[in-house]
Amino acid sequence: MTDLTTLLEVGGPVAALGGGAAYARAEHPGVYWSTVGLPISAARLLSSYSSVMEACGLTVAPSRLRMLAVKATTRREVRPVPPRRGIIRPTSTGLRLRLRLAPGQEPADVAASAERLRHAWGVHAVYVSTVKPGVVELRLVGFDVLHRVRMPRKIDSGLLSVPVALREDATPFVRDYRTVPHQLTLGATLSGKSMYLRHLIAGLTSQPVALVGIDCKRGVELAPFAPRLSALATDPEQAAELLPVLVKEMEDRYDLIKARQGVAPDTPAEEITSDVWGLPDSERPVPLVLFVDEVAELFLVATRKDEERRDEMVTQLIRLAQLGRAAGIYLEVCGQRFGAELGKGATMLRAHLTGRVCHRVNDEASAKMALGDIASEAVTAACAIAPERPGLAVAGDTSGGWSRIRTPYLSLGEAAETCRESAHLVPDLPALKPFRPNVPVRPVETPGPAVRPRPVTD
Repeated sequence: MTDLTTLLEVGGPVAALGGGAAYARAEHPGVYWSTVGLPISAARLLSSYSSVMEACGLTVAPSRLRMLAVKATTRREVRPVPPRRGIIRPTSTGLRLRLRLAPGQEPADVAASAERLRHAWGVHAVYVSTVKPGVVELRLVGFDVLHRVRMPRKIDSGLLSVPVALREDATPFVRDYRTVPHQLTLGATLSGKSMYLRHLIAGLTSQPVALVGIDCKRGVELAPFAPRLSALATDPEQAAELLPVLVKEMEDRYDLIKARQGVAPDTPAEEITSDVWGLPDSERPVPLVLFVDEVAELFLVATRKDEERRDEMVTQLIRLAQLGRAAGIYLEVCGQRFGAELGKGATMLRAHLTGRVCHRVNDEASAKMALGDIASEAVTAACAIAPERPGLAVAGDTSGGWSRIRTPYLSLGEAAETCRESAHLVPDLPALKPFRPNVPVRPVETPGPAVRPRPVTD
């Protein structure tokens, strides 16, 4: 009886501890990783590093000097040598360590064994990146960081650079217009495309940037951000009037660059430029970002007159995508569906959109249009996105690199309030004043009439 009582006294706290760990792992994976997962995974890595490397085929024969030293000092068998391991650096989401590759090895050898390393060390995923020739970094992620997205607290960002999502390797996905000037963003209804657009606009509101919108859904997507927009077109007719103005603005900026190039012969070479970023701060025009939501509406036609207007608008969009970067004009083209069947110019427009973000789509053709020229694996990953995970997307660029990302939740009210608070930062662009959206003045709340005390009566 005494032994049973002792067992119950000991088993109760152990069961409670195990239940608490299971709850933390399901509901608070970050807390579970920091307290339980990190020590266990680090112990597994340290104790089994050599054997795991040998099982993955990442060991090489030791050098002749090492063989002679081992034979001279001990009688042990000379075993293959794994890559030299650096210091293990824990993070809030996993572990990081660097490996110095042995002669004859390449980063692709380590990347091919990432799945084996994941199972051997009990982590959610392992990612391999090259630091410098002969050195790779292993990023071990302890849990699914895309299940509940939490952006890092400190993110390096600058002008025209906005952190909008989290990658599957726990690093932030930063939309940098200086590096990737134009982008195509696709996503079906309730896929999270609008959330991605909110983060972009909310991140740019505090920067000295002109924001222009074309929203052919009567402005329901971009109208809440009207206080911060320099221009807004809400139907194809208004878009047909706005796009020529943007093209003329681009041509005026090129004239400004040409005037700068035609200065006196004794001008230093570093002052001669081919884009707006080489101009002095006092002469540089403000950067301009054009958001096109539901781009398919610009391609759809019903009559011959609409077809002529469509061809003009598509031609102007292609000109902006082809020549706008040097003039400081950047495109963010969004839509639910994008394919060659939209009409003449669709494929040509896509060719100038370097960045690609594909949320869940309703057909494989749209995924291929967005990611087919990047990698076939990216198309497969985009088609496998479940409806239960809005905001999950596959991001890549025409260089061939891609990764899964997910946008954190941002309510429409919070994004709209950010635009209202930064309405004073709208730059002065005279050419766009006719297209400036009318922003209703928020009514001032007046206090109600004072309540006077009533006398107490019988």
